[in-house]
Amino acid sequence: MAAPNSSVTEFILLGLTDQPGLQIPLFFLFSSFYMVTVVGNLGLVTLIGLNSNLHIPMYFFLFNLSLIDFCYSTTIIPKMLKSFVSKQNIIMHAGCMTQLFFLCFFVISESFLLSAMAYDRYVAICKPLVYTVTMSLQVCLLLLLGVYVMGFSGALAHTGNIAGLTFCAKNLINHFMCDILPLLELSCNSTYVNELVVFVVVSIGIGMPIVTIFISYALIFSSILHIHSTEGKSKAFSTCGSHIMVVSLFYGSSAFMYLKPPSILPLEKGKVSSLFYTIVVPMLNPLIYSLRNKDVKVALKKTLGREIFS
Repeated sequence: MAAPNSSVTEFILLGLTDQPGLQIPLFFLFSSFYMVTVVGNLGLVTLIGLNSNLHIPMYFFLFNLSLIDFCYSTTIIPKMLKSFVSKQNIIMHAGCMTQLFFLCFFVISESFLLSAMAYDRYVAICKPLVYTVTMSLQVCLLLLLGVYVMGFSGALAHTGNIAGLTFCAKNLINHFMCDILPLLELSCNSTYVNELVVFVVVSIGIGMPIVTIFISYALIFSSILHIHSTEGKSKAFSTCGSHIMVVSLFYGSSAFMYLKPPSILPLEKGKVSSLFYTIVVPMLNPLIYSLRNKDVKVALKKTLGREIFS
């Protein structure tokens, strides 16, 4: 079904590349990426759920991060894989808007969840004596509610903004998914106001969490500098290391994609950036948190030990 002011009822996703020789190798490459993403994130979710010693705020947020990573990879990759093995990867107008909504919902939710995780690290390092009280279950649930409310609001704003565009005859999306900037390029009429809305919503969705993370880590580093023992400093830095890596990967690629006007960032480069934050980052997140985290390693050994014994 098309929008009321549009004659387009379906779109054709052109995919990542139009070179026939690359289609099958890319299909197997991204299929393997998706399998690693599913196993890694659902494995981490299961591990946290089964081990009571991981039932603390840090892993409560990590549990939700893994769920979000799994969900928005699943929103994108299966449809992307279809473009490698079919002549035309057709998606209906309603399906395109649905994919856009869930993409925006999960990406914005992850953005705010990373800021909640930074706040958790701030309380753990700077206010350890009141950590249990400050990061109680009620507080964690309220923070999580705020994360998903912001995600829903941002997704609704983006989807409503794009759904209101007029698509006349052009229906070829130069992308592997229904993303904001490629859809803006297909519009028949002026998109100045729409681009402004995108910039404002993205600035809130990325800007607010980045400010929160920056302030949290400024206070954390200030607190670490006052620790006299080398062991204490090392322990404090190791607590934040995984989160800093994930934050850098996620915000680096998403900000590069959306905080520049479409005229400055060609869509071909935009595809690479989108590829990074929608596929590579969700795949790497569970690996970063499991390989660099002692508690997760211990929990994994215990869980595997129980399974082997049983």
